[in-house]
Amino acid sequence: MDSPPPSPSSSRARWAALAAAAVSVVLWASAFVSIRSAGTAYSPGALALGRLLAGSLALGCLLLVRREGLPPRAALPGIAVSGLLWFGVYMVVLNWGEREVDAGTAAMVVNTGPILIVLLGTRFLGEAAPPRLVAGTVLSFAGAVAVGLSLSDEGRASVLGVGLCLLAAAGYAAGVVAQKPALRHASALQVTGYGCLVGTVACLPFSGALVAEAGRAPPSATLNMVYLGVFPTALAFTTWAYALARTPAGRMGATTYAVPALVVPMSWLALGEVPGMLTLAGGALCLAGVAVSRSRPRPAPDGAVARPGAGRRADREAPGQEGVRAAGAPRRPGR
Repeated sequence: MDSPPPSPSSSRARWAALAAAAVSVVLWASAFVSIRSAGTAYSPGALALGRLLAGSLALGCLLLVRREGLPPRAALPGIAVSGLLWFGVYMVVLNWGEREVDAGTAAMVVNTGPILIVLLGTRFLGEAAPPRLVAGTVLSFAGAVAVGLSLSDEGRASVLGVGLCLLAAAGYAAGVVAQKPALRHASALQVTGYGCLVGTVACLPFSGALVAEAGRAPPSATLNMVYLGVFPTALAFTTWAYALARTPAGRMGATTYAVPALVVPMSWLALGEVPGMLTLAGGALCLAGVAVSRSRPRPAPDGAVARPGAGRRADREAPGQEGVRAAGAPRRPGR
């Protein structure tokens, strides 16, 4: 049968989610520049705690202004898991891992995260992995590898550093997948705010180091740490949650491959690091992969018969199952 045209409301929602994801990607790209400054004065755990404290304060103020109370009980498990793994574990081990390996190796290892999101999303959320998503993810990962190779410092790495970066990627992926179900019951601001609070509590053992290092850190490093908390954490994680509530987790994960491409011009402008041809080519591959992963098949022309499973919902039920859904059969997880 003919594919129905998208409604104006669904188109607006799709563009709003894309705009929110773009805000997150741009701010996360800028975080790499700020981390380089703050990381010279703060140890990994202290930097993570200071960033989360600033983020929790900003998000707490927003929750009070908007009068959003505690999230529903059904959202608490997802908030707790994502807060511990993504806000807590990810930020600490990534800061630590980047001290043990060169920037290129860290970029290559950590960028396995979106691939893990696709795999975990299909396993635990019941999401499909359509060919365009798989192809775009592979293309973007190849671009991330190219960027990583161009930034490598003669392969300086350690088993500990690679393991930490892998742990960071796993924590990021598991946090995203855990966050998705929580967004069915709570708002993006609630999921982000209370998730950030969970991460802050998990990082409290580093409070002594934060106090000691803040006393001797230059103002620029402390300001960069506060920036990381307010913008790449409080704002970017909230816009991410807004987009994730309206987009499959796998597609959202693939979108983050735009971050390495944006880090290149930002480092060029802010740090004077002139990119080489391999870096530029890798960035272009990352952006091309994101475009492929987020593209949608063209709607069937008038009078044409759509193939079963075609369209943007590749995991739509088989022909003849519409009556089962209409009869009240529950949706699969992840819808």
